[in-house]
Amino acid sequence: MHLTLIDWGIIVAYFAVSLGVGLYYRDRASRSMADYFISGRALPWWLAGTSMVATTFAADTPLAVQGLVAKNGLAGNWFWWAFALGGMITVFLYARLWRRAEVVTDVELVELRYGGKPAAFLRGFRALYISLLVNSIIIGWVTVAMLKVLKYTVFAETAAMSGSWDWWLIVAMLLMVGVYSTLSGLWGVVWTDFLQFGVAMFGFIVLAVIAVARLGGMDAMQAQVAANFPGGDQVFSFLPDFSAENPWMPIDIFLIMLFIQWWATWYPGAEPGGGGYIVQRMASAKDERHSLLATLWFQIAHYTVRPWPWLILSFAALAMFPNLRSLPDPGVGMPMIIREIAPVGIRGLILVAFFAAFMSTIATQINWGASYLVNDFYARFIRPGSDDRQLTRMSRLASVLVLTLGGIATWLMRDFSVDQAWKFLAALGAGTGAVFMLRWYWWRINAWTEIVAMVASLVFFVIVAEVVERNEYRMAIVAALTIAAWLIATFVTKPESPEILQRFYRKVRPGGPGWKPVAAAAPDVSADRNLGTSILAALFATGIVYLTLPGVGHIIFGHWLAAAATLAGAALCAVIMVALLKRIGWATIVH
Repeated sequence: MHLTLIDWGIIVAYFAVSLGVGLYYRDRASRSMADYFISGRALPWWLAGTSMVATTFAADTPLAVQGLVAKNGLAGNWFWWAFALGGMITVFLYARLWRRAEVVTDVELVELRYGGKPAAFLRGFRALYISLLVNSIIIGWVTVAMLKVLKYTVFAETAAMSGSWDWWLIVAMLLMVGVYSTLSGLWGVVWTDFLQFGVAMFGFIVLAVIAVARLGGMDAMQAQVAANFPGGDQVFSFLPDFSAENPWMPIDIFLIMLFIQWWATWYPGAEPGGGGYIVQRMASAKDERHSLLATLWFQIAHYTVRPWPWLILSFAALAMFPNLRSLPDPGVGMPMIIREIAPVGIRGLILVAFFAAFMSTIATQINWGASYLVNDFYARFIRPGSDDRQLTRMSRLASVLVLTLGGIATWLMRDFSVDQAWKFLAALGAGTGAVFMLRWYWWRINAWTEIVAMVASLVFFVIVAEVVERNEYRMAIVAALTIAAWLIATFVTKPESPEILQRFYRKVRPGGPGWKPVAAAAPDVSADRNLGTSILAALFATGIVYLTLPGVGHIIFGHWLAAAATLAGAALCAVIMVALLKRIGWATIVH
């Protein structure tokens, strides 16, 4: 794909602005570790929430969505849509609790919730496990996706694009992000996220419009897809067509996603009860109200604002490339479209959109991974009592280490398909999600519960992976075995001491019957009293997502009556959700 001077000008201007933001926030990030990793707890909800959305919008996401649509049709996206219920439960049950905990990372919560050597071990081990292994895998698949975009567009006609060329492209891409994210800390990351989200959305919308026009309109695109593949009409079904002779989405896979996956598994960006960089943004918010609003905006934008440009492009790719489903990685259909249809000037814009998505995620992964190494390992076990100058210096060094390990992981993962990497990580953490939710609302959970859950999920995954091929089945089996293991561990080990439980209860003030013995010993604590109402609000908020998502699709395809019905339902859910928030005590949701 040939880039003109106009295209290169757009690309250079984008990188210059991103670097400028990083340099602007360099001094502010150097004030303290809290400024470097959680922006001094001063972010407004709209900035923290948009940063969450941008972080989960990576270069891999459009490619993974393309792969899901190519293999299972539109309904294949229930792999990630199913997390919406867990996300809304995080909004209404957990966002305020995380802000009250006043932690820098989610791993730090371990020694607030538990005590003694098991808690210290769990905090240190989990910090290293996530920052060095899980984080490297995420950086790897995101960078691999960007590598594929470049190889199928800019370098598509370069025969020598292999081997060492891959390595130098990986190094160049990671260095671009590493410079500004290492300098600016989370301050620079969230502001570049805000810019990058707007650029990425605009670019993909423009490309989707061009693709549909190229195919002769929506109806012509649908007809072409149906003609290209047996049972091609299933591609456009929001829910799987189980009555079809050969369903693109088997019913058992759909049921696993819808009823098990959202609560059972730990997945970055969709952790049950919150975790990772989502907690980092919650902790960065001004107060509890901003934390809740930021997470609510993230969930709505994540599921209803972002997907349709990618979905339309996925349909267009199936219409344009009849052999797409037979490719080892059908996700490459997305960059193939860019190469085929993007006109001069728009090519630079689309590449910038991909770079924006890539950079917003990698910048967060670098900062987030380094926060574990510094806050939960170095400052906790190596140099307790370090001053802000030492911690800030170590934060930048840790960022470089995370970046380096991510580059190595990218090289090792360069032949992976992105959607399979997503499912692999979901299966790997199966069974742990329920622990992360219950530890806030059940006093009996202890450090050994989490340790056994973490170890059991790894062991069972290795065993089950040898005999079960599909990741969805692996996830369900590993989840069941892991839950049984940690339940047994919980009841055969001692509970946390009354002192530890009282300390956590007084600081976080969780409600519900699960803290009854502890609450009885602390009658002066004003705990949350509206657990049932909060769950109901989460259900109606989920209804907003599951009605708006198809409603937007009906508008795009001109199904006006269906659009009116679904969007009216979404509006009704929104009204009820706001009413429930007022009942909870909206005016009191302030730190």
